Amino acid sequence: MRIDGREASDLRPFSLTRNFTRYAEGSVLVRSGDTWVLTTASVEDKVPQFLKGTGRGWVTAEYAMLPRATPDRRPRESGLAPKSAGRSLEIQRLVGRSLRAVVDLDALGERSIWIDCDVLQADGGTRTAAVTGAFVALADACLKLKKAGRVSAFPIVDYVAGVSVGIVRGEPILDLCFAEDSEARVDMNVVMTGRGGFVEIQGTAEHGSYDEEELKSLLALARSGCARLIEFQKDALGADADAVPSPGGNGR
Repeated sequence: MRIDGREASDLRPFSLTRNFTRYAEGSVLVRSGDTWVLTTASVEDKVPQFLKGTGRGWVTAEYAMLPRATPDRRPRESGLAPKSAGRSLEIQRLVGRSLRAVVDLDALGERSIWIDCDVLQADGGTRTAAVTGAFVALADACLKLKKAGRVSAFPIVDYVAGVSVGIVRGEPILDLCFAEDSEARVDMNVVMTGRGGFVEIQGTAEHGSYDEEELKSLLALARSGCARLIEFQKDALGADADAVPSPGGNGR
């Protein structure tokens, strides 16, 4: 049994709450154990300079951790030195890449969707929770665009979710909390689509190295975890899940 009583292949208690805030076109509170992230999607009718006149849209993200998301207060990200803010920049680029992997930017048209990921409480896996929650916020924003007739085709072409895996005390485990992450020999974040494609694999041996068989076992755990998280996404979207293509055709 693990630190919190789970089996090696268990996710933490997980939930997605849609329409969590009032103003954003999409807003989702994602809870993964004691990690809570507020994700919002905002639509702007403009694109970066390099896309002007192309007819293509853009999806990008920002990520920040609130001062008391952790046991000790952290300075607000706006006050951090560039080196200290590097982790947040890395994570927001990961979120943006992950979402763009399942968006038809031509169908989106010449507009941007900004994804804001704000960590309210952190206990490991904030980046993967952000990806998983942000997808639903993005889907809600795209649903509003479609219903308003601002896009002719639904821009999202597949689901995407992320999960952490690692080797702790010699055993591959799924969805690490902070205590497990801090002692992991191998720590890995994996982002996958509903069709089973890999978007990102970030895997590091914190102590020593790991072999091909261990890598295969970690990827198998991640595949299982992402598939279950995508089912959570479909359940959260309810009837709206039919708008998103999935491996067996549209919807569930």
